[in-house]
Amino acid sequence: MNENLKSFGETAKGLSKNPLGIVALFIVLVYGVAALVTTFASSLEPTDRTPLIWFLVLFPVLVLGVFAWLVSRHAGKLYGPADYKNEENYVRMQMAAAASLAAASIRRSGTDAQETDFSQIADAVRGVTPGEHTREDSWQSKILWVDDRPENNVFERRAFEALGLSFSLALSTNEALDLLKRNRFAAIISDMGRKEGPREGYALLEAIRAEQNHTPFFIYAGSNLPEHKREAADRGAQGNTNNPEELFRMVTKAVITRKGRLT
Repeated sequence: MNENLKSFGETAKGLSKNPLGIVALFIVLVYGVAALVTTFASSLEPTDRTPLIWFLVLFPVLVLGVFAWLVSRHAGKLYGPADYKNEENYVRMQMAAAASLAAASIRRSGTDAQETDFSQIADAVRGVTPGEHTREDSWQSKILWVDDRPENNVFERRAFEALGLSFSLALSTNEALDLLKRNRFAAIISDMGRKEGPREGYALLEAIRAEQNHTPFFIYAGSNLPEHKREAADRGAQGNTNNPEELFRMVTKAVITRKGRLT
């Protein structure tokens, strides 16, 4: 008996290290209590047994539904650092992403480090699953970035790359469309005005959607006005911003968080 309790305690300790384990431990405990109650069910009146029976029948269905919702909506939050082979790498990648994102914010806003809200940057990076489990040949870890001045987005790309994502760069709409014919991408990031025209970001978006290509599309331009966000959404884009942190949140939510871990 003592050995069994000791074994259960060690198992419970291991399960408590991440959200998935806590959910599993909770289910085990609930069913353990239900089993004990069932043992003494012979002394219960029929009216008292009915709720217990319904609980035993419906509880697994409820758990399955909640678990499916968690996996589809918040999969990236179901894992703790201990789930990775090297926790030090986990922390290092998150720090690298935060540092690059901070540099991008400083460069984009033209402010100095003292005026940068590092707490927001930390919040943007926290909880995002690094791409330690990505495959280099997987389209799910690749992003197409369309901008005729890619040197302006070096720090933003480094923030994503710290999480295991990689990029293909295109300098024009035609170059982007050519890459899309031959490759599949997890997301597309585009500027708005290029040498081709002041609203070339929308021209690319329209061309992509006309081909029934529904790859998540994000506009990273000079405006963050509500009316521009609405117009981008109306045209079929998944986001519009001029803020590196907001771009990081939107893209990682679409590419990483919804899948938990990239495959």
